[in-house]
Amino acid sequence: MSTYEEVTAALDERGFTRMAFDMQKIRDLMDVLGSPQRAYPAIHLTGTNGKTSTARMIDALLRAHGLHTGRYTSPHLETVRERISLDGEPISEEGLAATYDDVAPLAELIDARNPEPLTYFDMTTAMAYAAFADAPVDIAVVEVGLGGEEDATNVIEAGVAVMTPIGLDHTEWLGDTIEDIAWAKAGIIHKGATVISALQTEEAMRPIIERSAEMGATLAREGSEFGMIERAQAVGGQVLTLQGLGGVYDEIFLPLFGAHQAQNAALALAAVEAFLGAGPDKQLELDLVREGFAQVDSPGRLERVRSAPTILLDGAHNPHGMAATVSALEEEFAFRHLVAVVAVLGDKDVSGLLDLLEPVAARIVVTQNSSPRSMPVDELAQLATDIFGEDRVTVAYTMPDAIEEAVVIAEEDTSGELSGVGVVITGSVVTVADARKLLKR
Repeated sequence: MSTYEEVTAALDERGFTRMAFDMQKIRDLMDVLGSPQRAYPAIHLTGTNGKTSTARMIDALLRAHGLHTGRYTSPHLETVRERISLDGEPISEEGLAATYDDVAPLAELIDARNPEPLTYFDMTTAMAYAAFADAPVDIAVVEVGLGGEEDATNVIEAGVAVMTPIGLDHTEWLGDTIEDIAWAKAGIIHKGATVISALQTEEAMRPIIERSAEMGATLAREGSEFGMIERAQAVGGQVLTLQGLGGVYDEIFLPLFGAHQAQNAALALAAVEAFLGAGPDKQLELDLVREGFAQVDSPGRLERVRSAPTILLDGAHNPHGMAATVSALEEEFAFRHLVAVVAVLGDKDVSGLLDLLEPVAARIVVTQNSSPRSMPVDELAQLATDIFGEDRVTVAYTMPDAIEEAVVIAEEDTSGELSGVGVVITGSVVTVADARKLLKR
C-alpha cells in the first residue's frame, strides 16, 4: 500500500493549482470505478462565499439526527485529509492511502486516453466519492470547487442543491457578470431536485429560477420559505431564532460569529429539512437541531488562535466575503485598535478588499503567502499605501515576520495595554493556512 507521504506527493505532481474543466474525464473515471457516487444521496453546495461553513453546519445537523456522513470541501488548511471527512472527522492517513490505491490505477487508464491528465481536484473528488461508498455513508455533503456545471463534483447529481450568496469572483473562469456566474453555478440543479437558495441579487436569482423551472426542481428562497428571524450575541458565538421550512426553531446556539454565519445557518437548516422531508406539516426535533448547531466549528473563519492580543484568522478573499468579515469585526468584537495582516492572490479584487478593511484597521502589515499566485509584497504595499496612507502601512516579506510586526505594532500603539486590541490575518485561505501552521503549534 502507498504511504500517506507518497499519496500527497503523487497528488501534488498533478499540479495543486492546475485547472482543466473536462467533465468527460471525471465521468469516465467514475464509470470505471463503478459509479461510487450513486451509492448514497447527496446535498451539493455552490455559491461565492459561505460554502464550507454551510457544509460543516449541514454535516453537524445530519450527524445529530443519527446519520453517517461524508463531507467533501476545499481547499484544505493543513492536510489534504481535511477535504474528505467521515462522520465529521478527516479521513485517516491509512484510509486516504487505501482509497488512492483503489483510484490511481484506473485514473492512469483515463490519463492514457487523454492529452491532459486528471487534475489534483479531479483525483480528490474521485477519492472522496469512493471513500464515501466504501465507508459506507448515509449521505454525502459536497462543496463545489469552482462554479458548478463544469465542476468535477457535479457528477454527483444531488437531490438537494444549495446556493449560497453569489457575487463576482473567478471571473476568468465563470464570466464577467453575476448573471453569467449564476448560470454556471445553477448547473448543479438537476431534474427533480430541491433547491435551497440564499437571498440573491436579481441578476443572480434569475438563472436559479430559470434553471429550477427547466429541471422541474422545487425552489425554496431565503426571506420567503425560510430565513433568520432573530440573532443575539453570546459568549463564544450567537443565539439564533430561525424560520425553517417546517416551522420556527428558537434558542439555537451557534459557536461562530457574524450575521453571515447566521444566514449560513438558515441555509443549512433548510437544506437538512428538505433532505429529511420536513415541511409545513413536519418539523425537525428542536433538541437535535440545537445539538447539531452547537457542535459546529469552521476553522479559518474568524477563528481565534491567540489572546493578549487577540489574533483572529479569516479567509475572506473577495469583497463580498470581506464585507461580511468587517461587519462581524465591528459588531461582535468592537476592537478599539485593530492591526490587519494581509496577503492575497494576485488575481483577486485587491483594492476592493482593502477599501472595505480600511475603516476598521488602524494599521496594516502587508506580506505574501506560500501560493505561487500570491501578489508580490511590493505590489500589494503600493495598493495598500494608496488606500491607507504611507504611515499606516508596514511591509514584511515573510509571514512569521508579518505576524511578529503586527503584534509589536499593536503593543506599541496601545502602550502595552492589550484589552480591546486585535490582530486579524486575512486575504486568502492560503494566508490563513500559512498563519495557522505558525500559531496553532
